[in-house]
Amino acid sequence: MPAAALPRPLVALAADRIEIYGHAAHALLHGYVDAISEVAGALPLALPAAPGALDAESLIAHIDGLVLTGSPSNVAPQRYGDEAAPVDMVLDTDRDATVLDLLPQLIAAGVPLLAVCRGLQELNVAHGGTLDAAVHRRPGALDHREGDHARPVPRWYDDSHAVEIAPGGVLAALAPWAPATRVSVNSLHHQGIARLGRGLRVEATAPDGLVEAFSVEQAPAFALAVQWHPEMRTHDCPLAAAIFTAFGAACRQRRAQRGG
Repeated sequence: MPAAALPRPLVALAADRIEIYGHAAHALLHGYVDAISEVAGALPLALPAAPGALDAESLIAHIDGLVLTGSPSNVAPQRYGDEAAPVDMVLDTDRDATVLDLLPQLIAAGVPLLAVCRGLQELNVAHGGTLDAAVHRRPGALDHREGDHARPVPRWYDDSHAVEIAPGGVLAALAPWAPATRVSVNSLHHQGIARLGRGLRVEATAPDGLVEAFSVEQAPAFALAVQWHPEMRTHDCPLAAAIFTAFGAACRQRRAQRGG
């Protein structure tokens, strides 16, 4: 069957464990749904933060891509061998248990992966890397946080600083039109990479040296992580649109190969 005649690829979007009216629930932000549907051309499905309800084998058999979404929550420091979490740190231990256990098998099976913000941090930890719980406290570091919460939410996602794209990598291939290797991005986060995990290739760095994007070197399919939020800027940022377009193409290729 021609690829164009196949149903849209199925892309799982990692959800957060939250509470609604006293009930345990799962949630994800609409920006990811819109980017996957409208730009990647895929069918978005919520992946609940419920480790006991999921197994890698079933996901590998049925999904064509995985998006590790951004979130207000942080990866628990205990997951990367650090001390107890600061008292003001927002955690989601259900999501930690769900995502970190699934990632190695899904990547090895060739499921295309796009990781955003918290997703980048999860992917780094899954590869043995560590995180800095408060990047803005580093001497000489930029303040990567979202800033004044009184601003309209769309303004949170304005470009905040530039990143330097590494030559010869995944991001460089997605931005051949860029006049230079430096591009502006809408990076907003509290945690950041302290030590890069094994088998990960740096794709972009911030002016303060913080790793802002990486790829998985030996992954058999598309596997890119960015610290910024392309899902909120696909309408006016060529790099954001290119990221989701490339991810969608990888998912369609997997859908065609699966043929199910």
